[in-house]
Order: sequence, then C-alpha cells, then structure tokens
Amino acid sequence: MKLEPIRMALAAAAASTCVLASAATAQSWDMATPYPEANFHEQNILQFAKDVEQATDGKFTISVHTGNSLIPHPEIKNAVRNGTVPIGEFLLGRLANESPIYELDLLPFVVDGYAEAKQMWEASRPVIEEKLAQQNLKVLFAVPWPTNGLYSNTPLDTVENLRGLKLRTYNATTDRLAQLTGAVPTQVEVPDIPQAFATGRVDALITSASTGVSISAWDFVKRYTKVNSFLGKNIVVVNARMFDALTKEEQDALMQAAAQAEQRGWQLSEQNNAEAAKTLADHQMTVAEASPELVEGLKKVGAEMLAEWKQRAGSEGEDILKAMGK
Repeated sequence: MKLEPIRMALAAAAASTCVLASAATAQSWDMATPYPEANFHEQNILQFAKDVEQATDGKFTISVHTGNSLIPHPEIKNAVRNGTVPIGEFLLGRLANESPIYELDLLPFVVDGYAEAKQMWEASRPVIEEKLAQQNLKVLFAVPWPTNGLYSNTPLDTVENLRGLKLRTYNATTDRLAQLTGAVPTQVEVPDIPQAFATGRVDALITSASTGVSISAWDFVKRYTKVNSFLGKNIVVVNARMFDALTKEEQDALMQAAAQAEQRGWQLSEQNNAEAAKTLADHQMTVAEASPELVEGLKKVGAEMLAEWKQRAGSEGEDILKAMGK
C-alpha cells in the first residue's frame, strides 16, 4: 500500500477533528430582551454582545433578540433560570411578588436622582445577587431607566385627576400605585401600549420619556407630565450552570463586558433622560412640569407605599435603607 494516500487520509481526518473540536468549543448564545431595538437599553446590550465577541476573537457570540421576539417579557427570567435561553434582560421590579427587595427601585420618591439610585443599587446588589443565585441565576449588570412622567390626553394637575382613569401598569408595585391614586390598574406590555391607547384599554401611563420615544408616543397620546418619581432598573442575568461551563477566558470576557455595559448604560440613561423629553416636544407633544399639587399628592402615595414596603421587607429592607442613609 502506498504511503501518500495514507498520509492524505490521516491529514483529512486530523483536519476534520480540528473542525469538530472548534465547533464543540465555540459558544453561541441567544439572548432574550423585551424592548424595541432602538431603545438605549437594547443598544447598550448590542454593544455588550459585540464586546464579548471581540474579546474572544469570535469564539463566543451572543445573538440579541429584542422586542419580546424570542421570549415574552414575563417569561424571560424563568426561561434563563431553566436554561431555555442562557441569558436575558428584564425589569427587576417584575419580581416584586417574589421578594419586596426587588421592587424598591419602583417606590415613588425613595431616590431623587441618579446618585441616590446608584447608592440604592450598591446597597441592594449583594442581597439581590444572593436571592437570584438561589434560582440558578447570576447577575451580570443592571441599568436604570430615566426618570418618569405621566402620559395622558387630558391635563393631570392633581392626583384626583387620575381617579377612574385606566392606568397602564406592569407589576404589583405599579398596580398599587394606581390603586392608591384611584386609577384602574391595567397591565400592558410595552409593545402593546399604542394599541391599548387606540382601543381605549388604557387612558394614561407612567413611564420614562425614553420609552415614549421608542414607541412613538406622539402617535397616540398628547401630553407628557414630568413626575421624576423613581428610576426602575433593568437587570441582565445568565444561567449560572451555563456560566460555570464556560472557559475561564469566556467567563472573563463576559464579566468584563458586563462591567463596561453597566457603566456605559448608566451614562446612556442620564444622557437619554436629558434628550428624550425634548424629542417628545419636537413631535408636538405637550411636555409639562408636574404641578406642586400633583407632586405633593404623589409623594403622599409614595410615603404610604414605602411604609407598606418596610413592613414586608423587614430587617433586610431596613439594612438597605440604612446603607443608603435613609
């Protein structure tokens, strides 16, 4: 038997083995996110995915599926937990029914801006990480939404103006806010908000100017009243067992990109906070500062919600507030 065909066969087998080994070690993850691609949160996450790919020379890629296109928002957390997808983003306050700690950043007027919101995240992060770790979830980073306002077609100058209106909500905390103002809580996902207004399912909503821009709020609502009552956060988590299965290089790339995404995301949020309201006004929406009467009424509601929260959160919540100087 001639040696040359044998060498060629061995070379082909070796090449095939290398290809298979490369395919076996390469990581390709799908990531579920709930908001439109144009939203700054998703733009930040798309850059996060690029950073991971670049740091690993293309050996680790993350395909980001925005706008509820892969997993519906209410199901993302559990989808990551059980490994349906390795990684996902969701609003932290959606977990309010699991623990009051998750809803703290949605309580009105506990913080008065980004500096205090950062203190809240630093104080609560270890507790949140521990709780999520018990569910096979590893926290990568969290980024706040800009401060919020009320969208409506009629002026909202006092809390009493909300009475009887169908207010769009998205978790137990915002349900409670609606109840205490006399509004009717109506849970609606972000992509469904335009249709909900068009059909009369909702009359008003409280959310950021950023969200308003991403859903072209000017197409279906006339007014935005700045309230600036809370800075709720989106959180990005990964399935802990799948993270542990990564190589050290991949883990380091993921965590480094996550740290960069958190820092960049907070900066983008502040920048967006300044720009989004102007964009609403540029599209002929009435953008107004909240009246003193409306702020006073909402602060009373916030104080009641915080008192209720303290009872539910117990010493764990008290420690977080103390760490914040509250």
